[in-house]
Amino acid sequence: MNVPTEQKTELQVQKGIRQAEDDLVIWIQDALDNAKYGDLEESQFRNLVRVSDTTDSAEVIKNFLRYQVGRDKKWGRGKDSLAERIVQDIDGNIKKTAQIIAECSQSDFKPIWLELIRRYLGYGSRYLKYLREKNKL
Repeated sequence: MNVPTEQKTELQVQKGIRQAEDDLVIWIQDALDNAKYGDLEESQFRNLVRVSDTTDSAEVIKNFLRYQVGRDKKWGRGKDSLAERIVQDIDGNIKKTAQIIAECSQSDFKPIWLELIRRYLGYGSRYLKYLREKNKL
């Protein structure tokens, strides 16, 4: 069976993304566990996830996050803030991972980067829910 090249490339990309999921979960959980932020509500984090789902731009996602920081202290302030940590992960760990997947599969980097950002933020939304419930005990 001869799989068309485009299909083979897409399968390689999806495999790379799946293999990166553990790292994405670890990075966002570490950010939520160790960065400084206020009483961040799940709905506020979900708004960030929604923005990531409706754009094809990492810059738009970071811009929305910075806008939220300007509006209120719930995302934290300064270099140790959750917002800054998320931006650092987007521009650092997540970007590097997307570049590796793109190189290995000879694919366009940007859609891979965005998919990884969306998953990272989605896992963050879930983990924040867990943290909120755990802290109620």
